[in-house]
Amino acid sequence: ALAMPSEPVMKDIEEEVATLRRKYVSAVAARNVTALTQLYDPKVRIFDAWGVWEYNGTEAWQIAIEGWFSSSPGDKLRVEVRDCTVTGDAGLATMTAIVSYAAVSPAGVESHAMQNRITWVMRTTGHILRIVHEHTSAPIGFEDMKAILKK
Repeated sequence: ALAMPSEPVMKDIEEEVATLRRKYVSAVAARNVTALTQLYDPKVRIFDAWGVWEYNGTEAWQIAIEGWFSSSPGDKLRVEVRDCTVTGDAGLATMTAIVSYAAVSPAGVESHAMQNRITWVMRTTGHILRIVHEHTSAPIGFEDMKAILKK
């Protein structure tokens, strides 16, 4: 009987994280820097897979997002999140997933496509679930020491 009350809580956090994922995908598709930045805690720490060791705070992350959104200006940006696992509750939750990123030309040709492994650590502050840590990575090939960007 003690396990029953926790099941709805877990279901609730899974739904909240699914909503956060949808907002992330929508903000990227719209190239909406403000909407994407608002998904993160102001003191977020991000370990990105590209070029910079880490970003601290939404101001630093916003500059990276602006650079991403200004790339491939004629293309649509597409993000797909798969293989999600969510653990925790609204106080502290994690999500791991495989994320596919692509720029798609007006003719429908996919370019700059890659996949990353992603981990989000989230907590609720002021009734809003926000990302407090994001870690993206790709495995490195043993022979060539290059990132493997397709699962």
